[in-house]
Amino acid sequence: MLQVSVRHAFEGFTLDASFEAPPGVTVLFGRSGSGKTTIVNAVAGLLMPDEGRIAAGDWVLLDTAKGVRLPPHRRRLGYIFQEGRLFPHLTVAQNLAYGARFAPKDAPREDRGRIVDLLGIGALLDRRPGALSGGEKARVAIGRALLSAPKLILADEPLASLDEARKAEILPYFERLRDEVAVPILYVSHSASEVARLATTVVALEAGRVTGQGPAAEVLGDPGVLPAGAREAGALLTARVVRHHEDGLTELDAGGAPLFLPRVGQAPGASLRLRIAAHDVIVSRGRPEGLSALNILAGHVQEIRPGGGPGVIVAIDTPAGRVLARITRRSAEALGLAPGAAVHAVVKTVSVAPSDIGASAAASVPAE
Repeated sequence: MLQVSVRHAFEGFTLDASFEAPPGVTVLFGRSGSGKTTIVNAVAGLLMPDEGRIAAGDWVLLDTAKGVRLPPHRRRLGYIFQEGRLFPHLTVAQNLAYGARFAPKDAPREDRGRIVDLLGIGALLDRRPGALSGGEKARVAIGRALLSAPKLILADEPLASLDEARKAEILPYFERLRDEVAVPILYVSHSASEVARLATTVVALEAGRVTGQGPAAEVLGDPGVLPAGAREAGALLTARVVRHHEDGLTELDAGGAPLFLPRVGQAPGASLRLRIAAHDVIVSRGRPEGLSALNILAGHVQEIRPGGGPGVIVAIDTPAGRVLARITRRSAEALGLAPGAAVHAVVKTVSVAPSDIGASAAASVPAE
C-alpha cells in the first residue's frame, strides 16, 4: 500500500493531498490544473514538496519531518511519459536493454520474453522509434519501464498525445498490465473513459485537494464526486458476456439484469466493465413501453445532486449496479423524484461507445 501525503505551495495554487494506492492501477483523476502531475512528480522525486511523506511500509521515498528525501535515481520507479521518450538512435531491443541496465542486481526481474509477448512488440525489436506508430512507441516505453525492475510505475497521461485509434490499440495492453503484472501503477488521467476501463482505485482531485477516493465503481458512481464535471459524469458497471446474437448485438448479464450492446469482441463467459454516461440515461417512473431502447433497468433513487445550472445528477441503484442520470431539475420535479422513489433507467443500446467497454479484472466464468 503506497501512502502519499504532500503539501506544496505555488503562486496562486496550493496542493494539499493525501491518499493510499493499493495494488493495481490507482488513477489520479481530475481536470487540468487539479494537481495530478504535481503529485506524480513529487512521488518521482522531480519535485520536492514543502511538506510530505511518501512511503510503502519500510520503503520511504520522502519524509520531510525526518529529513528523508531520496533522489530520483534511488526511488526504483518506472516513469511512462506522454511522448514515450525513446532514444531515437537505438533499436527497440536496445531501448529495452537500456531499461534493464537500471535494474538492481538483487531485484526480482521481469522476464524479457514475457514482457515482449505481453506487449506484442516481438516484431518491432529491430526497428528504431522513427519507424514506429504512436501506439507502438507507447508499448515499447512501457516495456522499458517494466524491465528496469521498478517497485512502482508512474504513467502521466500516457495516451494524451494519441488519436482515438491509437488509444484503442494501447488500452488493452494497460488492462493486461493491471491484471498480469505485480508492479502497482499510479496513472494520471482526465479521461472518464480511461478511468472506467483501467482503474482499480480512483483518487479524485479538484483544485489541489482530494475530493474522493476508493474503488473505481464507488467513486465514479458517487454524484457528489465529479472530477471531470457533470458533462463527463458516468457510472461503472461489471457484466458478463452471455451470447452473441445474429442481429449483431451482444447480450450481457449485469447482476442478473440483461444488457444489450453492439457486438463486442470478447467471448461468452468473459467479464467486462463498461461505463454508462449519465447524459445517455433517461429516467421513467413506470416501466416504459413502445420505446426502441432495449436496456431498461428497474431501481430506486439513491440521491439527487443539483448542479450549478438547470441540471441535476440522479443516482439510481439497480441490480446491475449504481447508474447515474443527468436530467433537468424541471424533469426531476415533474417526475416527483426523491430518494427511495421507484424508477426505471433507460439506456440506448448504441449509446455505449467501444472506448467505454473494457476487460474486467474479475475472472471469467462459463457462459450458461
